[in-house]
Amino acid sequence: MTPNNLKNERLNEEIHFAELENGLKIFFMPKNDYLKKYAIFATNYGSNDNRFIPIGESEIAEFPAGIAHFLEHKLFEEPEGNIFNEFSKLGSYVNAFTNFNQTAYLFSCTDKFYENLELLVKFVQNPYFTDENVEKEKGIIEQEIRMYDDSANWKVFFNCLDGLYHKHPVKVDIAGTVESIYKITKEDLYNCYNTFYHPSNMILFMIGDIEFDKAFSIIKNNQRDDLKSIEGEIVKEYPEEPESINKLKVEESLSVSTPLFNIGFKDLDIGFGGEDLVRKQLVTSILLEMLMGESSEFYQKLYDEGLINNSFGTQYVGHKNYGHSIIGGESEKAEKVLSEILSYLEEKQKSGLNKENFQRIKQKYIGYYFMDFNSIEYIATTFVNQYFNGSSLMKYLDILEGIKFKDVEKRFNQHLTSDNYTLSLITPK
Repeated sequence: MTPNNLKNERLNEEIHFAELENGLKIFFMPKNDYLKKYAIFATNYGSNDNRFIPIGESEIAEFPAGIAHFLEHKLFEEPEGNIFNEFSKLGSYVNAFTNFNQTAYLFSCTDKFYENLELLVKFVQNPYFTDENVEKEKGIIEQEIRMYDDSANWKVFFNCLDGLYHKHPVKVDIAGTVESIYKITKEDLYNCYNTFYHPSNMILFMIGDIEFDKAFSIIKNNQRDDLKSIEGEIVKEYPEEPESINKLKVEESLSVSTPLFNIGFKDLDIGFGGEDLVRKQLVTSILLEMLMGESSEFYQKLYDEGLINNSFGTQYVGHKNYGHSIIGGESEKAEKVLSEILSYLEEKQKSGLNKENFQRIKQKYIGYYFMDFNSIEYIATTFVNQYFNGSSLMKYLDILEGIKFKDVEKRFNQHLTSDNYTLSLITPK
């Protein structure tokens, strides 16, 4: 086996790549001076993907909300017990996550990497669903949903998404609802698994002091040989989302001492993938920090007036068919904070952004990028995110350095407008 190598001379890093006959793509970044080793096995399938054409069928089918997360839970169960115990015996850390767009299974260890790798590949590719264990899991996930329903930070976020979106599934909790999970059947799980957990829809990324040939052989020798072939991409379908905001304000009372708020701005400039999407993500993040980061005059003004505390922050999340910026924190006067933000944005539209500020923050982002390459967890998870978005972690620096001041100005005028925001508020009971 001769892998292809992707190199970045400036970072002095390289990634080895090989693809199996079944379509599984395997990536490896050597880190020979690191004690810790890390692997992540991920599928391009998240909580948003509830309408698609199942493998072997020709028509779109709809599945209950939360099924991707439910499937992640169930994969850890084997006929002879729970897979967590097997990783524990090997002295490794194992975890998994489901987000809106992907599901991933991962482990880190300092010893017995190849044994851990074989276990990871085997359990992810060997589902074990029965009517009994599916029914049992519903009660467990119901408890998880109800626990998050009592979490103010979780609720203020998803209420904000509910305010922004009319139909897009991103507005629905990743775990689904109590009603939706009780509709999930064993057959549903196998349908979703067989479609999205096909090796051609997955990647496996490894990083550390690892022998790639040895790891590749383990992965190859533990592939299932009973899989149907998939030709072309999986067809997913999403509802047509109006440009307008669903609700101007969403308010709820929970057991909190200080009110929490999220102000969401809906992204109407969507449809991008690959490097264009990465560029937009970076441009928007730089813009938000220029306007409201801790070093901004506006942040200091709100802080000095006691309107915000150090929980105040911003984030942009963008994918091909949705995107939003969220400004959030704690405040006794959240409505006043919103009013100040809208007035400030209007004033900055007239007076313009500061070019020196742009250059400083852009350089800070470049510095963060180099620092982040010291974290194997960051490298692995970011590589997977970028890959499924159609880009590459190795191109990230070039994209960042190519961003111009005029790109940020244009984005400001497009995105942060007075007619595409919602306010989510959690107040004390």
